[in-house]
Formats: sequence, C-alpha cells, structure tokens
Amino acid sequence: MTISVLLADDQAMVRASLRVILEDQPDISVVAEAADGDEAITLARRLRPDVCLVDVQMPRADGIEVTRALAGPGVSAPLKVVVVTTFDLDEYVYGALRGGAVGFVMKDAGPALLVEAVRAANAGDALISPSITPRLLRHVTSGATPLRRPAQPLSAREAEVVRAIVRGRTNQEIAAELFISLSTVKGHISAIQLKLGVRNRVEITSWAWESRLLDNW
Repeated sequence: MTISVLLADDQAMVRASLRVILEDQPDISVVAEAADGDEAITLARRLRPDVCLVDVQMPRADGIEVTRALAGPGVSAPLKVVVVTTFDLDEYVYGALRGGAVGFVMKDAGPALLVEAVRAANAGDALISPSITPRLLRHVTSGATPLRRPAQPLSAREAEVVRAIVRGRTNQEIAAELFISLSTVKGHISAIQLKLGVRNRVEITSWAWESRLLDNW
C-alpha cells in the first residue's frame, strides 16, 4: 500500500528535491505541498496523509507549531509528523519531540535516511538523525541511571543490530553490513523490542545509553 506524504517547506526548490527523492520509491506518493505552516495544517487536516514532513522555519506558523497542531497532546486524531530541517538546535529537537513528532531528520542526512524515516513513521516507529541522537539521549539520560537488563538476554546478532541502530544505520544499511536480508533485520528488531520492552528504534538507542553499554562500543 502506498504511503501518502505531505511536504511542508517554504522553499520551492527544497520541496521539489524532497518530492523527487520520495517519489522515486514505489511505495511512497507525495499528495500535497505547503509553503507555510498554516497551509500545512489546513492541508494535513483535510487530506489526512500518512506522514507529514515539516520544516522548522516557515512563515505564518513554524514547524513546532505545526507539529503541536497535528500531533500534539490533546489532538483527537493525531497525524504522524517528521521534522526535516537544516537546524539541529536543542530547542527545535526537544520542541518537536515534545510536540508529538515521530522523527527529526537533518536535510543533509541523505535520501536513504529520509525514506527510512517516512517508512518508520508510517509503521508507527520513530527515527532521528544519528548526528542528533547522542546529544538528545545524553540530555534524556543525564542523571544517574541504574543498569538495565533485558527481560531475556540479547543474542550476539541482536547486539550487533543494536550497535548499528545506535550508529544511525537504516535497515537497508544494517542488512548490507551484516550480510543478512532486510526481512531478517526487521525480525531481529522486532525481537529486540520485545526483549527490551521498547516500541521503536529511538527507545532501543535510549535503552543502550541508559544501560551504559555504549561505553564499550
């Protein structure tokens, strides 16, 4: 089934570039474009796309306001919002995630990560650019935290997948690095989530930080 996407960015060239990247995928279709925040909110509420890709700095309503309006606390039928921006300031990252965004991707992260973020959001998962994740998780886990053990020990292969996720690798990149199929990667991630009691890749990375496993990786 095709994933419908709304693009919100005040620069027409950026929207055009994102459209080319996304529509090159057989399972993704761009159904609307918005040049400002108010237009993004109006179109998103009317069209109900599967995923909204939203820039931070836009006229009339910025990306954080758009995220809160479409996915924030109290929204009766929240949409899935991924923030795509050139700005990785802490206030934007935390504001977007607190506002209900399920992803935060830098524009220079590359086409593969952008596509992966759209698919992850559509599947109910979350994805954050690897350049942002360490700083974000250090903030989240800044206090002293007890060592967390999984309900069941991770296998050696599952540990390798966790390491790759922490490094920001996409599912396709993990499959290539470990010489396994994409379906096998997805199976490992599902098993990891079950063992750790987490819901998505961001929470897997958070578990790795809280468990202080990254010190040895």
